[in-house]
Amino acid sequence: MIKHLRQLLVVSTAIVLASGFQPPAGKWNSKFVTLAANGTLQYHADEKGNTLPDFSRVGYYQGDQAIPTIPVVKTISAGDDNSQAIIQDAIDEVSKRTPDNNGFRGAILLKKGTYKIPGTIRISASGIVLRGEGDGENDTKLIATGNTQRSLIYISGTGNFEEQPNTRVAITDAYVPTGATSFQVESAASFKAGDKVILFRPGTEAWIKDLKMDAIDARDGTKQWQPKEYDLRYERIVTKVQGNTITLDNPVVMSLEKQYGGGFIYKYSFNGRLAKVGIEQLRCESSYDKDTSEDHGWTAIQFNKIENGWVRNVTSRYFGYACVHMDDLAKWITVTDSRCLDAKSQITGGRRYSFNNDGQQNLVMNCQTTEGRHDYVTGARVCGPNVFYNCTSKQTHADIGPHHRWASGTLYDNIDTDGEINIQDRGNWGSGHGWAGVTQVLWNCTVKRAAVQSPWANGKNYCIGLKGGKYEGRLKGRPDGEWEGQNKEGLEPGSLYMIQLKARKAMGNGQ
Repeated sequence: MIKHLRQLLVVSTAIVLASGFQPPAGKWNSKFVTLAANGTLQYHADEKGNTLPDFSRVGYYQGDQAIPTIPVVKTISAGDDNSQAIIQDAIDEVSKRTPDNNGFRGAILLKKGTYKIPGTIRISASGIVLRGEGDGENDTKLIATGNTQRSLIYISGTGNFEEQPNTRVAITDAYVPTGATSFQVESAASFKAGDKVILFRPGTEAWIKDLKMDAIDARDGTKQWQPKEYDLRYERIVTKVQGNTITLDNPVVMSLEKQYGGGFIYKYSFNGRLAKVGIEQLRCESSYDKDTSEDHGWTAIQFNKIENGWVRNVTSRYFGYACVHMDDLAKWITVTDSRCLDAKSQITGGRRYSFNNDGQQNLVMNCQTTEGRHDYVTGARVCGPNVFYNCTSKQTHADIGPHHRWASGTLYDNIDTDGEINIQDRGNWGSGHGWAGVTQVLWNCTVKRAAVQSPWANGKNYCIGLKGGKYEGRLKGRPDGEWEGQNKEGLEPGSLYMIQLKARKAMGNGQ
């Protein structure tokens, strides 16, 4: 553990804090990470060696490349009553083009106008950008017509993870702390820098028992957690191999403990996955009959089985579920400068998840919502790191945060809501939501009130610099999260994500 602590403070940060530094007048540093006058960071470990993770490697190309502006290769205009075929034919045509040296086939420009879409527009080839001429009322507007629940734009490849035979090896450390980027394995002989690997954390009966998720207060339909359903697969890249020590690009976001099955790594492939698809400068709307309508467009844009994609400058209105939904096999997606407005549906479960992330290493930033329920939200068994940054939520009807069944490694950074952000044991809500997550970090957020609990075992949740009230949450007697600086102005840095990204780039993207 001492060795890992040294690795954490030297390798993961590789940044030295000036001795005796004090924050400027009126500013304060967290006890978990401190900022020096020159902009460098130091992470402070707990008694087990756990630190806040580095969340900076998320989104399009892990934040190392700006979202590009791709040249237009096809321009179309709206039809009269049905533009679906016009758009789909253009996508299919561009899909046949040979990608350029950067992997792009080209952008399809939708001129200003109203495009009525009775079904779903599908993108199933890499390197395609769907671009409008703006997301204003009089710009490029796509309307999901008709009375069926569906996604208006669906981007997906094929296939799934494929474990490469005979590459799985066990991690030999008894405890790998949260925040660590390296660990010992039984043999690193078959690994090298650049390998794509799965960091595998098995679900076990002992873990579920210690979380008390085998004893959820049952009601009709409640399902106790089952071990195999909680096998977690974190996508990582090997950055260094030294002896039997392997270093990864992204940190461990929940501790790996021998008593709970430890961990493994193995090489994998994902041959059908798409890459480099963008949706930008569009306005998406759904037709509807009344405010509680259920049979109409449900999600504006849905991603799955894709990496390195983006949504920017998109406004959605009147959908029943989401502006953007990233499924569990969507990775390295950036959603920026977008809005999910005026949802139309019943106000109850399974509706109004404005920006919903079930994938990993994704970034949602500079977004806005109105009339949502779970506006910035993750689902079951979501593997981080993931980041929601600088987003607002108004006229909300529920709460922001991890929704159910154990998300790990999410940063909620500068989220401003007139409702709640909650990280808690949700008990028998749904069919047994239970513990919503671990290593969930609230940083400099503004809320009506928040409940931040830490699970009975296997990690902590953090609430740092929150403006707003605190309450116990749905279920009393749960361990309190790590609270610091509630209603205290002047948290330095103001954004954890942005300072982590800046610090890493200043070091030339080193570990």
